[in-house]
Amino acid sequence: MSIRLTDIAKHYGHTGKGRPGHTANRALEPVNLEVSDGELVGLLGPSGSGKTTLLRIIAGLESPDRDPAGRILFGDRDVTDVHVRDRRIGFVFQHYALFRHMTVFDNVAFGLTVLPRRERPSSGEIRARVHRLLEMVQLERFAGRYPAQLSGGQQQRVSLARALALRPDVLLLDEPFGALDAKVRQELRRWLRQLHDELGFTSLFVTHDQEEALELSDRVAVMSHGRIEQIDTPDALYRTPANRFVFEFLGDVNHLEGEVQDGVLTCGDARLAVDLPDGHQELLLRPHEVRLTQAPTPEAQLPVTVTAISPVGAEVRIEVAADWLAAPWLATVRHADYERLALTRGQRLYVIPRHWHRFSDTPGQESRAIAA
Repeated sequence: MSIRLTDIAKHYGHTGKGRPGHTANRALEPVNLEVSDGELVGLLGPSGSGKTTLLRIIAGLESPDRDPAGRILFGDRDVTDVHVRDRRIGFVFQHYALFRHMTVFDNVAFGLTVLPRRERPSSGEIRARVHRLLEMVQLERFAGRYPAQLSGGQQQRVSLARALALRPDVLLLDEPFGALDAKVRQELRRWLRQLHDELGFTSLFVTHDQEEALELSDRVAVMSHGRIEQIDTPDALYRTPANRFVFEFLGDVNHLEGEVQDGVLTCGDARLAVDLPDGHQELLLRPHEVRLTQAPTPEAQLPVTVTAISPVGAEVRIEVAADWLAAPWLATVRHADYERLALTRGQRLYVIPRHWHRFSDTPGQESRAIAA
């Protein structure tokens, strides 16, 4: 089931009618969004960006503004004014919202048992559907247990099975893994992606976790201040961000700010050859775009001191500081390079940018490679 949103906006408070001087708070600018049938789209952004408000409006838990008159379509069906119970959506919350006095089986079956009699499956059909769902979420042997007897990850899988029991047209998830620890979150992300590929349902999920959004989604909509800054595939978002906000939100960023004169950017005792106009410039660099060496090059002389070392998986994260830096930089190096340089805290090194990025007031970015 595809989803199409047209001019969906939301304000809280008064809009000029009411108490003098009391204005509305804008939660969503007019948003336009299309989600294809069977697509998994992540709504990513910081707190207050409007992502949960947008999800709740799609669900029917909140109403959009009437001016402009936006529309919400599920396939060819206009659900803008349809009550939440009639939208045929499944909703998974961050904190599970399971019935504590019911077994796992009864929690999953609940939505089916309270359907109107003419829509309710037979008791045999309900049992078969619930057992099939519990098998899919790998909890069939826990059918007789109560939520308090399950781990957080297991409870969230029960919540998901309950949402899928009604065979919704659309599945919506609001920070579904937010209450879980990092390892469980990672396991459930992989499991949800596999389940999505198996069943082919259309889904939107809200998260503020960049890694989660990029790993799980077919496309990601990055939101800020009530608007969608960019929606694209994870790879395209990371490689070709539409603006500075998207670039800085998707991962760690190092800042290099200084004055350019005659093709050289100067910042304190740091020097970098750049092909830029004279004047003040700010460059942005990802940690993997920074190389650490024991000597400067003719193009780059940026002296630093190692302040922290953190081995993380296949890489080692190195934090460096210098008088010419307003804030420490982060570099990621391979374990082989870490051993070759014999890195230790307090060691004096030089950073050599491999690439840098620059954003201006006009949309888009400028990216330059630097010879190693």
